[in-house]
Amino acid sequence: MSIKSDKWIRRMAQEHGMIEPFVERQIRGDDADRVISYGVSSYGYDVRCADEFKVFTNINSAIVDPKNFDEKSFVDVKSDVCIIPPNSFALARTVEFFRIPRDVLTICLGKSTYARCGIIVNVTPLEPEWEGHVTLEFSNTTTLPAKIYANEGVAQMLFLQSDEACEVSYKDRAGKYQGQRGVTLPRA
Repeated sequence: MSIKSDKWIRRMAQEHGMIEPFVERQIRGDDADRVISYGVSSYGYDVRCADEFKVFTNINSAIVDPKNFDEKSFVDVKSDVCIIPPNSFALARTVEFFRIPRDVLTICLGKSTYARCGIIVNVTPLEPEWEGHVTLEFSNTTTLPAKIYANEGVAQMLFLQSDEACEVSYKDRAGKYQGQRGVTLPRA
């Protein structure tokens, strides 16, 4: 299994629709237009966060139960900036829609710009033949409110290609998050 390069990522995005919309080079801001980078990097793809957020709230005193999730645990926010309360979290989604090849596993890691501010990005691996918008979890580990910027880089996807295709893919199993669009809450 090997990590895939910028050339492979470009080819798969352009010829096979693996990432849409696709940014074929890394976009970085300058001093006048400060942007957290996104697009293709040497061995990955930096994804952007869309402007749809679900911010965790305790106003309804709901219990967080992954088998019986109560949507009242979140407040919906549509904005270019999301403020996450101290020691709390928010869900969002990528701008990009992914179609993962059958012989590829994709791992997501948070960008250092956010990590150095105490903001952790968590995403489970994108399994072979999974497709959809990636739901992102942002955990604010600090005692201060934290900002997330929509339409800017938040995490990097790394693509690992196996020397053989899997016997059963996520699509074959009819995984419960297959084809998700928008911010997707837990499904039991």
